Amino acid sequence: MAQTMVYDTSDADTTERARWPAILRGWRGKCPNCGSGPLLKSYLKVNHDCAVCQQEFFHHRADDGPAYLTIFFVGHLMAPLLHIVFATWRPEPLTLFTIFAVGCVGLSLYLLPRFKGAMIGYQWAKEMGGFGRPG
Repeated sequence: MAQTMVYDTSDADTTERARWPAILRGWRGKCPNCGSGPLLKSYLKVNHDCAVCQQEFFHHRADDGPAYLTIFFVGHLMAPLLHIVFATWRPEPLTLFTIFAVGCVGLSLYLLPRFKGAMIGYQWAKEMGGFGRPG
């Protein structure tokens, strides 16, 4: 005889957090909950919690995701641009290398904390954070 499990979800929190506003707030380096407090306390270090709304961040781990997104975006932007510049103007190799090396490093340094904030904003919106001890 098969038994059917019935779960009572009437007490469960069924409100869904808005995903895109949280991602955009994270992109700007702000708390995905209130949009006011800082998300990062240094270049890539995540705050323990929001100074304004007390939302905890210590359990959100972006790991290597922002680095992968940065490499993906910079590579797919700069590689075709490198080809276009080389085919059109034929600059000296050292000039071409210098311009694109500075461009790749600069764009990577600009995008990395923004992708990290956006990824934490996405995790917050989807309630993906674990509940471990603060690190």
